[in-house]
Amino acid sequence: MVAVKRVAVVGAGPAGAITIDALAKEKTFDLIRVFERREAPGGCWLADKQPPPLLSDLAALASRSADAPIPLPDRLPAQRPKIANPRYAESSIYPYLETNVHSIPMEFSQEPIPAERSQRSIGLHGPDTPFRHWSVMQRYIQGLVDRNGYQDLVSYNTTVEHVEKVGHEWKVTLRRDGAEKDYWWVEWFDAVVVASGHYSIPYVPAIEGLEQFEKLRPGSVIHSKQFRGKEYFQGKRVVIVGASVSGADIAVDLVNTVVSPVYAVVSGHRANAYFGDEAFNHPHISKQPSISRIEGRTVHFVDGNTVRDVDNIIFGTGYSWTLPFLPQVEVRNNRVPNLYQHVVYQKDPTLLFIGAVAAGLTFKIFEYQAVLTARILAGRAILPPMAEQENWEQDRIAARGDGPKFTLIFPDFEDYFEAVRALAGPGEHGLGRQLPPFKREWFKAFLDGLELRKKMWRRINARAWDELDLNLNGLDLGGQKKTRSPPPTYGSDLLNKIPSVTREVPGTTKGEKGGDEHVISN
Repeated sequence: MVAVKRVAVVGAGPAGAITIDALAKEKTFDLIRVFERREAPGGCWLADKQPPPLLSDLAALASRSADAPIPLPDRLPAQRPKIANPRYAESSIYPYLETNVHSIPMEFSQEPIPAERSQRSIGLHGPDTPFRHWSVMQRYIQGLVDRNGYQDLVSYNTTVEHVEKVGHEWKVTLRRDGAEKDYWWVEWFDAVVVASGHYSIPYVPAIEGLEQFEKLRPGSVIHSKQFRGKEYFQGKRVVIVGASVSGADIAVDLVNTVVSPVYAVVSGHRANAYFGDEAFNHPHISKQPSISRIEGRTVHFVDGNTVRDVDNIIFGTGYSWTLPFLPQVEVRNNRVPNLYQHVVYQKDPTLLFIGAVAAGLTFKIFEYQAVLTARILAGRAILPPMAEQENWEQDRIAARGDGPKFTLIFPDFEDYFEAVRALAGPGEHGLGRQLPPFKREWFKAFLDGLELRKKMWRRINARAWDELDLNLNGLDLGGQKKTRSPPPTYGSDLLNKIPSVTREVPGTTKGEKGGDEHVISN
């Protein structure tokens, strides 16, 4: 590999922030440049100053082809009119959002997350709650960047629009947002580190009639990324699509706000591997199978049931990986192939990725990947022969498949951390960021945090069922037996008799079955 002296880093979220430190501590690079398209560090933890844009081109979101490359100016540098294409740079922050993972597995090994606890989190989980408000996380990441002069390495409001290899150099085409026009220019590097994350482009499955539903009432279809709190949905009838954690959080959040019940499309779909499906066992949540089609404001499910007069459909269906600035790099089955240890691009080891993994101990994984990246680029880590790198990927495909599960580190955290640490080595002459051995306490804290969340849902659900029992005790149910398990189906004669549960009688009817089941991404 040609000697690397100039390194570009794409993104100043948590992955990019720790990469700056890892590169800087090698003390061998002449130039480290970090490009962040937002106005400050934080990535998905940076709140927006403006409301998120409405969804458009649902067909592109469904086919995972949104956020395509945009035309580059013929000559650079240049000033050009601001681009009109949606770039999905907004975050998924809403005012009371908290982390859903214990702080210990989220923090980097040398930089503890501040023990600031919100009153809301204390109320839900007790005085020692391990969860943190989103603003704590943003300030944490900001602090990682604003130290040791690292802030001078970052160019904000700057989007990497194109990266290509020209000879032995990487040509990086950049665009900076201006008040009236955008400024375009080129910089050259010996290596590029992609730390831009993969939670930007919402995935919205293709459903017959969905586009028309949104066009007739703009803003009626949103992704969980655009969710900005429950207040907007006061008194509305809502369908939530998605069996994973976003769908669970939003469904529980809305039970006392929307026209009861919350319709959750979860039946027949795999629950989140970490959090399970406890959240959906609330008496004010009606579990439904996939949507077959939408006609007007009526949502039809594949089992023949329908819900009339729907105001909003919220999708918690995950994200699509896109690399519009690296069109030569394939994205297949929502993952990037040819990445040895999820980091090194096998076709060119001067292109590396931080964070190309699924959730779980993510910040610490970023740290280990960043140190390995810095060691490789500094010439202080030796990669195995290409045949061994290729075999690693093929063996993993054989074990986990060539899709999203390929990127899931769970439950083999210790094996992965130690493999990356061994590759990175201790560095030379005390230079470089040092990686501690994996601690099983990290994994235990991760699991403990998951259990706390599940306990919270169980408490909320038990309280709601107790309240339902109190209402049922005062009603003539016509000889019908009340039950907690399984939860009743909304629209039944039983629950239509309970005013406290159904503030408005749910518009549920039985219709014809139709349509194929769409896939919900977990």
